[in-house]
Amino acid sequence: MSERQLDLGWIRVFEAVGRLGSITAAARALGLSQPAVSYVVRELETQLGTPLLVRGHRGSALTPAGELLHRAARAAAGEIDTAARAVRRLSRRPVVRLFTDYGFASFWMMPRVAAFRQVHPETDVHIIASAGADHGLDGAEDVAVLFGARRDFPPESVQLVEERIWPVCSPAFAARHGLGQEPARIGNLPLLHLESTPHPRWFGWSDWFAAMGLARGPAASDLSLNTYGLVVQAAMADQGVALGWAGLIDGALADGTLVAIGPSLARRETGYWLAPGATLSEPARDLIAWILGEARAGSTGLPAHEKGS
Repeated sequence: MSERQLDLGWIRVFEAVGRLGSITAAARALGLSQPAVSYVVRELETQLGTPLLVRGHRGSALTPAGELLHRAARAAAGEIDTAARAVRRLSRRPVVRLFTDYGFASFWMMPRVAAFRQVHPETDVHIIASAGADHGLDGAEDVAVLFGARRDFPPESVQLVEERIWPVCSPAFAARHGLGQEPARIGNLPLLHLESTPHPRWFGWSDWFAAMGLARGPAASDLSLNTYGLVVQAAMADQGVALGWAGLIDGALADGTLVAIGPSLARRETGYWLAPGATLSEPARDLIAWILGEARAGSTGLPAHEKGS
């Protein structure tokens, strides 16, 4: 006659009793009554025909048979918990967190994120954007895309866009002021500034004028704004001349919403860098590969008048 199989509902209870060395402590940990835990152990001993615990005033100790069974219960409970976590993950949509600044989120990522979702509809991308996104990574994100120099980022980081700027404005503003490719004339017009720290990591108007061999200080007609999105909106609204960054204003230059009205200024070691997180899920790897592919596809980063030069 085959042996009677054990009812497996006891596993969690007996594992707790053996681990905690007390029926009372096990009951407290499991949210059960002490008599309920005692009943499970007695029923188990009855089914097996041997004592599993030596009961004392200060708790309960496992008998040799109890030790053998407890090892199996502990292993089984651990495997079941691992499998349960995996099953729950299967039922959830994978989420990838991308940490970046407002400029990259608004002008580079958002116009493209719908394309990623078409390729990977099962993955949610949570974009965590900050006006003051720094290159000090804390490991909370899956992927970070931040502005800085090569030295600011881990060795495995990849440069997406080289820092390159042009003076840009709306077509109507350029026509009204007769602007072409004459840097000296730009200094007589209202300039749009992105507010920054005393030692910004990116180019400012002073850098551009110095590279052109021109001097131009602050003027009453200038306008300072605290996000790059506002700077671009002000330029589109005929409020002045802004510095346009490659990778961020490519779409506006391509559709004619903005026009470049002066020579570019570039430096190779600075720009937007992609830094992967310490541990990457498969969806995070998919997002990284997709971002790199998109960056390569738009790698020229030049307005029409500079392409081929």
